[in-house]
This record gives sequence, C-alpha cells and structure tokens, in this order.
Amino acid sequence: MSSNYVAEHFNENLRVVEKSVAALAEPVSDASNALVAALRDGGKLVCFGNGGSASQASHMVGELIGRFKSNRRPLPAVALGSDPAAVTCIANDFGYDALFERQAEALARKGDVALGLTTSGRSENVLRALAVAKKNGAVTIALCGEKGLARGDADFVLSVPSAQTAHIQEVHLMILHTMCIAVEDAFPEDGKKA
Repeated sequence: MSSNYVAEHFNENLRVVEKSVAALAEPVSDASNALVAALRDGGKLVCFGNGGSASQASHMVGELIGRFKSNRRPLPAVALGSDPAAVTCIANDFGYDALFERQAEALARKGDVALGLTTSGRSENVLRALAVAKKNGAVTIALCGEKGLARGDADFVLSVPSAQTAHIQEVHLMILHTMCIAVEDAFPEDGKKA
C-alpha cells in the first residue's frame, strides 16, 4: 500500500478545517461563552454522544474535571455514556433511544449546558436528550456534520461542513479544545500553566 492515503486524508482534513473556520468561528465563540457563563454561575456541563462521539464527550469532561493546560480548579461536568450500570439499565429497560434522554431529564437543569455530539445529526438518543435538556432550561449545544440536526434544534448548532465522519470528528475535537481554551481563559486565577 502506498502512503498516498496519508496525504489525501490530511489534505482533505485541511480543506474541512479551513471551511470550518470560515463557517464556525463566531458560533463556536458564542457557544464557548455560554459554557463559560454557565460554569461561572455554578452550572455544569452534561455531555453525550455515541461511539467516537461518546469518547469525545468523555474527553471533554476529562478536560474540565482534570485540566486542559492550566492547573485550575476542577469544573463540574458529566459524560452520560460513562456509567455502565446506568447505560445498560436504561438501554435494557427503556431502549437505546432513551439512553441519554433519561439521564438528561435527571441531570440537566436551568443554568447547565447540555452538549450533544452526533456526526450524522440523526442519533435519536442525542436528539431526545437535547430536547429534554432544553425543556428543563439548560443551554443546548449540538456538534454535528454538514446536514445539521435531522429534527429538533439546539441553542447552538455547530455543523461541520463535511459529510465524512472522520473529518467531522476531527473538527469536533478541535471545537471542544477551543471551548477548553475559552474556559481556561475565564478562570485565570485558578492556576498556572502546567
């Protein structure tokens, strides 16, 4: 196998990143400001997604509870795919479509931020969780691909201009890290750079 696939993937990533910067710089900044405001006021982040997006949700929570770059205080965040007992109970008893919805109904409140990741924009369990979190008064942020959300809405819909799952997820991680930068800039008194 030749190494052309490496250059092809990286070059396509660069194209998607360039289009994302043009389309998403302001919306990502606005969503980041909403997250910062919630954390400053004592709210928490409730984060969820499936598969690779579940990993990214856990990654984001780790950055807030642990650290991104600064040794600041831990900030309240929870990844809804991380508790195997809750995940298997809800999936078994209520169905997989209710997985994040039931948890968001219990945990997402006014003053919180609910962040759902769905590369397709069609993940039923993510859509339902965003809807119940919004109903409960939480600020909602959706990270998705170029088609946006299949139904429903969120306060901030950050649609990566690509149909390729890998490139969407690559930019989603960049968006999450950008949010972490905004959070750490907002809490400068908490610590020094690691």
